[in-house]
Amino acid sequence: MASKDLTLDREEMTRLGYRAIDLVVSHFEKLPQLPVSRVQSREDMERALREPPPREPSSADAIFDTLSRHVLPNIIHVDHPRNFAFVPGPNNFAGVLGSLIASGFNVFAGTWLEASGPAQIELVTIDWMKEILGLPGSAAGLFVSGGSAANLTALLVAREDRLSGDLASGMGYCSSQTHSSMERAFRVLGLRPHQLTRVETDEVFRLSLPALERAIALDRARGRKPFVVIANAGTTNTGAVDPLPELAELCRKEDLWLHVDGSFGAVAALSPRKSHLLRGLDRADSLSLDPHKWLFQPYGTGTVLVRQGNLLERYFQVFPEYLDDVKGGSDELNFCDYGIELTRSFRALRLWMTFKLFGLDRIQAAVEHGIEMAERAEAGLREIPLFEIVAPAELGVVAFRYRAHPPARADELNRRLVRAVMDDGFAFVSSTTLGGKTVIRLCPINPRTTAADIDRSVERICQLAARLD
Repeated sequence: MASKDLTLDREEMTRLGYRAIDLVVSHFEKLPQLPVSRVQSREDMERALREPPPREPSSADAIFDTLSRHVLPNIIHVDHPRNFAFVPGPNNFAGVLGSLIASGFNVFAGTWLEASGPAQIELVTIDWMKEILGLPGSAAGLFVSGGSAANLTALLVAREDRLSGDLASGMGYCSSQTHSSMERAFRVLGLRPHQLTRVETDEVFRLSLPALERAIALDRARGRKPFVVIANAGTTNTGAVDPLPELAELCRKEDLWLHVDGSFGAVAALSPRKSHLLRGLDRADSLSLDPHKWLFQPYGTGTVLVRQGNLLERYFQVFPEYLDDVKGGSDELNFCDYGIELTRSFRALRLWMTFKLFGLDRIQAAVEHGIEMAERAEAGLREIPLFEIVAPAELGVVAFRYRAHPPARADELNRRLVRAVMDDGFAFVSSTTLGGKTVIRLCPINPRTTAADIDRSVERICQLAARLD
């Protein structure tokens, strides 16, 4: 039983800890046999879980029973080997252990004084990421909550460095395929929606360089101040990579900041077959990543890297009097001075443990596997007359479309097919819009996805499509 000082004895902590670990291990073990998704109605969830704040302790057994019966079964398993929707979150047990240890020790990872060991782990892991992505030694970065926070952090540095307080005339540019987090970041940074221009893409959904050049020239002629170009290293919709070398050269010529959103695809730089697509990544002024995607971490593991690392400290560091004691020597680093968070968790431990436990070669093989599974799905879909490929599987994503008859019903029937796949539960896909048409996305980057999972899922989708009419 819990005491008034909110402690449990060693025996009870051990028992509950083993039960929690058993629950997680069972999840990993049984997941391939479970449906990908199970969604209950709000009415059912209210009936199962609504209660007033408990005045008295509950038994641990009752708590675990509630979790096992009503909470954990009613989710979409983002780590399921047949979850191909959006961008899956196929975490790994090393990352789980990192989260457990960091939470158990309740590490405050904001200052060197309070966490010199964790700070050094974060420094080392950030340096590993710089090396993988080809950024110079002058670059610096930190772990944040996700790609949205990483993009916000990078764009704040870009705004401060290039606009010098002149927010009203600043203009940014991205493609029509760029993630919505950029629009949110502009709002948070005090920039209006019209200050982010979405530029058209080419036939393979990459940012059009001529269209970008025209937009920049037009804004300059209007007295506006272009300051940032946002490029994609793997879009959510299709995995498209914008022409990074050409964009880097344009930004150099126009004195613009180049931010690369690599939240999904930047780690494909590890792939021997696909690394050429990321050529030019090393010329970015800033770069965002989501290790909880293609580096297989628990959610809440984002990364931001800035080429001129000293700019992070220049634009984020503050010196409140209550932090006088944390000012150390010149070789000590306070990560709270590198971003928006003072209170920071020890996120780096998850990725550090994954690198250490599995090694970079196995992680590289896992990234390559996701690319191969998307290519296998594309090959299978091409053999079925019911489907057409809209965007091939260049970087772990394939987009396809059900050939509806009559064609006027195509968008409706593709949406119905996605819903049918969701309701069926065997696999999970998502839809998006490309070229004004509803298409279906399949993103199989989970290293536990097998060739049989792909083949059986394509077959199941085909069967469900045949029933639409």
